[in-house]
Amino acid sequence: MITREDIRELAEFQGSGPDCAISFYFQPARPSNKAHREQAILAKDLVRQALRDVEKNGRNSCARADLQHILELAGEWEGGGGRGRARAVFACGGKNFWREFDLPPQLARTQLFVNRRFHLNQLAVVLGGQPRLWLVLVDRHRARFFDLQFDEVKERESLFRPLPRRRGDGFGGYDAGHAERSVNEDAQHHFKYVTEVLKQGLERGAFDRFIIGCQDIHWHDFEGHFHPHLKNRLLGRFAAEVGNVTEEQVREHGGRILRESLAQHRRDQMREVLSQAKSNGRGVTGLRRVLRSLEMGEVQVMLLAENYAAHAVECTGCGHLDAHMVRYCPVCGRSTQELEDVCDAIVPAAIRRDVELVFVKDEPEFDRVGSIAALLRFRVDQKKSGMAAAS
Repeated sequence: MITREDIRELAEFQGSGPDCAISFYFQPARPSNKAHREQAILAKDLVRQALRDVEKNGRNSCARADLQHILELAGEWEGGGGRGRARAVFACGGKNFWREFDLPPQLARTQLFVNRRFHLNQLAVVLGGQPRLWLVLVDRHRARFFDLQFDEVKERESLFRPLPRRRGDGFGGYDAGHAERSVNEDAQHHFKYVTEVLKQGLERGAFDRFIIGCQDIHWHDFEGHFHPHLKNRLLGRFAAEVGNVTEEQVREHGGRILRESLAQHRRDQMREVLSQAKSNGRGVTGLRRVLRSLEMGEVQVMLLAENYAAHAVECTGCGHLDAHMVRYCPVCGRSTQELEDVCDAIVPAAIRRDVELVFVKDEPEFDRVGSIAALLRFRVDQKKSGMAAAS
C-alpha cells in the first residue's frame, strides 16, 4: 500500500536529464475478446513510442531497460497477475530507482510518461479520493474497528465490555434503579474508552477520517465523549447492529459515505475559493495567479479540473514557473524550457509543500475561471498594504 512517505519521495525526485523519469499507469479493463490482450497491446504501443522519443539524438538510452521491464510486467498483469488492480510504476535506471504500487482500478486509462519528473497527476486524483479510513461499529458494550482503504477492508481489533450481572430487583423492586444506573455507567465508561482508542489512533496517524456505525438510540451518548478535534475528523454515521455487519457491508457503507463526503468537500472548497477570489480575499483563480501564490508559499488548497493541462515555462536555473512563454527567466535571467503540461511541475510542488489538492469535475462555473484556483493561507500583498497603512 502506498504511503505518504512514498508520495513525497516521488514528488521530490528529479532526473538529471530532460527525459529520465518514467511513469507508467496500468488500468485493467474488461476484456472484449478471448485473447484478453487489449491493455498489453496498448502498453506495447506506448513503450514503442516512448523508445522512439527518448532515442532521438541518442538521449537516455538507459531508459530502454526500464521500458522493456514495464512491457513484460504489463503482459503479466493483463494475464491475471495484477489481480484486477490498477498498477503504477515509477522508474529511473540512471539513478537505480524503481517503485511499484497497487492502486484501485479507478485510473483514467493506461498511460506512460517519460520526463525529468515523475508524472503524479493520476496518482494525486486517485489518492485524493482515498484517505485512510477507520470504520468503527459500536454499541453499549462492544466495538469493532476496521481499516478501509482502496476498497479493501481489514478488521483490526474488537473491544468487549461485559454487562454487569443482574442479581434481581430486590424486595419490591428496591434495587432495580441502582442496577439500571450501574448498567448505564458501564456503558458510558465503554463509550469513553472507545473514543480514547480513536483519539490515540488519530494522534499516531493511523487514519485520516473515521466513520461510525451504531444504533440511533446510542449515538447521542457516544458522541458526547468526542473531543472537538476528533469530531472534526468524522465523515458520517450509519445505523448498524454491531454483531451482524459483514465486511462487504462495511465496504458498501464506508464507500458510500466517503463518496458523499468528498463530493460535498469539493463543492464547499470550490464555492469558498470563488467567493474569496471575487471579494479579493484569500482566493485566486487562473494559472498565472496560482503560480505566483504557490511560489510565494501562500497556497493552502489548490483546485484543479481533473483534465486540466496548460503550457508554461520553467527556469533552468531557479525553477521559476511562468505562464508567459518567455525565453528568459524574469527572476534570475537564465534560459527557460517549455513544459507541455504545467501539472508535471505544480502537482509535485504542491505535494512537497503539503498543499491539499482538490480535483474538480464537471463544474462549468469553475471552468469559466480557468479550471485552476487556490485557497490561500494569507496574502503577501495584503499584509504589506496593511503594514503600510498601520505605519
